[in-house]
Amino acid sequence: MIATLTGNVLMTGPDRAVIDVSGVGYEVFLSTDGVARLPEKNSQVFLHIHTHVREDAIVLYGFLEADEKELFLVLKTVSGIGPKLGLAILSGMRVNELCQAIVREDISRLTTLQGVGKRTAERLCVELKDKVGHLQGANDGREVATGKTTVSSLAPGGAVADTLSVLVNLGYPDPVARQALTAVKKRVGDAPFAGMPVEELIRETLRTLA
Repeated sequence: MIATLTGNVLMTGPDRAVIDVSGVGYEVFLSTDGVARLPEKNSQVFLHIHTHVREDAIVLYGFLEADEKELFLVLKTVSGIGPKLGLAILSGMRVNELCQAIVREDISRLTTLQGVGKRTAERLCVELKDKVGHLQGANDGREVATGKTTVSSLAPGGAVADTLSVLVNLGYPDPVARQALTAVKKRVGDAPFAGMPVEELIRETLRTLA
């Protein structure tokens, strides 16, 4: 199964993008918010991927942040919510806002989401209230602990968290990856660090680890 993709944005549509990975174009479905936050055409992007296998197709769903993918997978466990409705729900609210609405059982707010009626909103609250509490602070000024220091998730789209995920997937121990991110921040300065896209942050962190 495909878990992540790193490649160049070849083209985008209202609900999808084609990512060129070494000459192979992968069609990836995203929330409308995810499409809006993609970098410009021909720019590199890193996506968390959920591979959905059907009898007649293999469909890729992409997320700029690990928290968004996690919530998508949790949403799919609710009766009546499939991948398409899951993306539609994520298109209507950011992760932290959606989780707060579920935990607070804010039915009126949840029913403003596309495809979500009162019964679906009630099921979301009943089935997920105890499963999404830890995501309420997602995309909301997160900090990554690094021993005595912290690396603030200042880059758009949670670039620090995404970079940490990539490094761990590459086999670097979590503490080592966090220390490398701290070193990059100290080397380039707070303002440049805050503006780094994920691909540049990965490159600079790997240089530090080399």
